[in-house]
Amino acid sequence: MNLYIKIMACIITISILSGCSKFLDRPLENQGEAAKVDYTNLSNMYQPVSGVYRTASSGSFARWIIVAMISVRSDDTEPGNTDAGQNGIHNFQTDVSVKSYWGVNDMWINLYNVVLAANSALAELDQFAKNIPASDAANTQLLARYRAEVRFFRALAHFYIGRHYGAVPILGLESNDAKNLASAKKSSIEDVKKFVISEMDTCIASLEDARPNQAAHQGGVTKYTALMLKAKAAMDLAGNDNNSPYWDVALDCTNQIISSGKFSLFNDYYNLWKKPGKLCDEAILEFQYSDFGNPTGDIVTSGSNPWETWANFYLFQAPENTYGGVISGPGWMVPTQTAVDFLTARNDAIRLKTAVQYCGINGDITTYKVTPDGDTVSGNAGKKKYFNGKAYFPTSQMTPGRVDYYGANNNVRMLRYAEVLLMNAEAKIRKGQNGDAEINEVRQRVGLTPLSGATLQQLMDERHAELICEWWGERFNDLLRTDQAATVLPGFIKGKSEYLPIPQAQIDVNSNLN
Repeated sequence: MNLYIKIMACIITISILSGCSKFLDRPLENQGEAAKVDYTNLSNMYQPVSGVYRTASSGSFARWIIVAMISVRSDDTEPGNTDAGQNGIHNFQTDVSVKSYWGVNDMWINLYNVVLAANSALAELDQFAKNIPASDAANTQLLARYRAEVRFFRALAHFYIGRHYGAVPILGLESNDAKNLASAKKSSIEDVKKFVISEMDTCIASLEDARPNQAAHQGGVTKYTALMLKAKAAMDLAGNDNNSPYWDVALDCTNQIISSGKFSLFNDYYNLWKKPGKLCDEAILEFQYSDFGNPTGDIVTSGSNPWETWANFYLFQAPENTYGGVISGPGWMVPTQTAVDFLTARNDAIRLKTAVQYCGINGDITTYKVTPDGDTVSGNAGKKKYFNGKAYFPTSQMTPGRVDYYGANNNVRMLRYAEVLLMNAEAKIRKGQNGDAEINEVRQRVGLTPLSGATLQQLMDERHAELICEWWGERFNDLLRTDQAATVLPGFIKGKSEYLPIPQAQIDVNSNLN
């Protein structure tokens, strides 16, 4: 824990966030201090693990600037306005040389914060291990599972850091002592992905053989969460090479998930993203939030702290609603006209209704729109006419008495079974096999006619439609690995635009990052 505190102090010293320094005031998510933890009390063993879940779900992956920076790089999502703090985001579509933009540094710090929290938790679990008798098989097994859950999140953070920044340090490798971000050297893009695969190979045997909604801690990481992450890393390594052996890895992992028989698609795509779809049988990883079903009192949101409610995952994507009512926010991220046109041309009505919610423009009462759930919305003058329906939580599903739009009674979907089916289909098609069954299972849910002899481009179009306006960068990454980015994305320059720059604030302290 002392090591973790020192490293965090170093990172906080590094960070220079003009106009957005307040986020540094938030406390560490893992509150257990080594001097106060009774490592002989094995009932406390889950505490550091829980801290890692909270770090990942609150201050890191669901943080507004991270979601915004990732989403805007595709052709599906764009900034809704140029409010303070957002101006730099507009540059990422054409210019990734903005090393000093505060958001580039913020994302770096927050994703590495997950890595550091995981390393701290592993150190604490080592202390508990010293107090488990060799004859205590139950706690030995439990310790192995907890370690695997923590290592999953450490690998997940590295996976996304590598996707967004390219060659980056790997912190926590047991084979070296490069655990300090202020002196670590970069690993290659390929080595970061290989590290993720290696970590998942280590973790899978110790994780629960269960669907996440059936896990001992409901919604926790299980064997199948790790298999999906391993498959995603393998696909990135395979790229556009149909002969890559990594397609065998992706196919094997997704086959295991499918053949387990534990997962199925939620029958209502629209409500998958709302309260009825929380931790359904499609969920492979969700970040969980709750108001505990009470009209007042404790609330767990995707904002890092109560003062940061404006940064809440659901709030910052809500429209600037001049009509009034609960569904109202800064309207910072919205679907593009390109996304709307793509779904419209496919006659993809259910996905269109789900991903794209309309709002009136210019505050004109004649243009007010009513969502499928009956919420009336109208945008401010000069703002966009759409907002992201996948981040829309209807008033009718909010706990009575809760009047602030925090989306606290809904989860943020991160990994789900529909993507597993499409990953499996892609691996099959690239290997010369037929992926129709998996593609058509996904299409059937949204009322589309079956495909026969689906091609790779049809598969990529299906991924685009199924994952449209989601927040983890799959569309942008798909365009990269299929070598279509320069053709599809205006301003994209091959060899230059693939990755965000490592923040100048970090390079100033550690020249190894240059």
